[in-house]
Order: sequence, then structure tokens, then C-alpha cells
Amino acid sequence: MTDAPVGETDSDTPSENFSLFEGDEGGLTIDQRKTLVLLMKHRYISAALQPAEWRILLRSRSLLKSRLNDVFLDLHIDLHYEIAYKRQAVAEGGDRFPTLLHDVSYSREETILLVLLRQRFRSERANGQDIVIVDRDNLVENVAHFRPENATDRSGDARRAAAAVDSLAKARVLLKTSDADRFRISAVIEVLLPVERLAELLEWLVAQNADPAPSGSARSDIDAPHIDAPDALELESLS
Repeated sequence: MTDAPVGETDSDTPSENFSLFEGDEGGLTIDQRKTLVLLMKHRYISAALQPAEWRILLRSRSLLKSRLNDVFLDLHIDLHYEIAYKRQAVAEGGDRFPTLLHDVSYSREETILLVLLRQRFRSERANGQDIVIVDRDNLVENVAHFRPENATDRSGDARRAAAAVDSLAKARVLLKTSDADRFRISAVIEVLLPVERLAELLEWLVAQNADPAPSGSARSDIDAPHIDAPDALELESLS
């Protein structure tokens, strides 16, 4: 049996009894439910990491989008990078709906890493590399290049940079390999940081270096990969 065209399948309009437990009135198959749970639990899913769920998502996109819409979330699918993610829906007029997501700020070091990873990913891809690998030590050293001249706590800066690497690995921007100190850059970085935003973030980082007392941190948005301003980037994740 071949896959149905994207968004066109009998499973998009449930007409069968898919009861899985006593009192179950759900209208999704078990595979569709597992895919929906994966969308809710993780910041994104991808064809590379979850091929089976990705296929189900494409076949049942209208139905799964409907379920997310019911809880004020919207489904976004990037077919080029084969990544799907959820975003908080915004009411007409700009009002906010009740949300299952909460905002978390990226640290300064995490923001620097995002910029470095984005540039490295695009450069390596332009040179024909499908998989882009980075080393932990090299990432920590590169973050140090953005240290303000007046910064004296080098060991503290190194600890924060190392923690930033771990944080982006947890967020699956960096994907683990068989070597604990080597990571593969996820294609989600292209969605997180469109090329037109890179210059803005670099300007922000330069301004932070020039400021003897940097205020706050940059923010980004993994569950909703869109950056409105370099000093107001939002990260949303499930509570």
C-alpha cells in the first residue's frame, strides 16, 4: 500500500470506532494519537529523527492540525527541511489564548551558539555536506570570542558556555552522536534563524560586548520558530 498524497487520506475524516480503552471516545487511530503526543511533548519532529511519525503526520495533517487547534495551538510543517512544529495560536486582533506553552529566555551563551551553529550549518551545506558535525570544545572556545573585554571570570564563562551546549542538545538543536563530545547540527536551525535575522543577532551581540553591564538575554522560539527582534526572542515549550 502506497502513501496517500499529503493531506489526502481516508484517515483525515474518521468514520470508524477507534476505541482503545473503556469509555474512549477519541477519533484517532493509535498511530495518529502517538504522533499527536510526540508533537505535544517535543519542540519539533522531523523525518530524519521520527520517519514513521513524519509519514503519519503528512497523511493525517488536517486531522492532527484540528486537534492542536482545539487547544489553541497551530501546526506548521516545513516540507523543505522536513520539520514540523507547533506554535501558540494568536487571536485576531493580537489577543492571546490560554496556553499550554510557557516562555523561556535563551541565555547570552545560547544565543551566541545559535548564531555560530546557523552560520556553520549553512556554510557546510553550501560545500555539499549533508551532515554537519561540531565538537563541544570548539563550540565553547568560539563562544569565548564574544566575551566582553571587561569580563574576568573566564572559568565561569566557560561553565556557562558548556551549559549552553548541553541546553541546545536537550532542545535537539544539537543532536547526539556516538561520541558524547560531538554533535550533529539539526536542520531545525534553519527554521529557528532565517538568514535575514542573522545580521540582527550579530549586531545585538556586538552591542552586548560593548555594554559593560549587559541587560537581560536574547530570546528565541523553538516551539514557534520565528524571531521578532534580536533582543526579544521567545522560546516556548510545554509546561
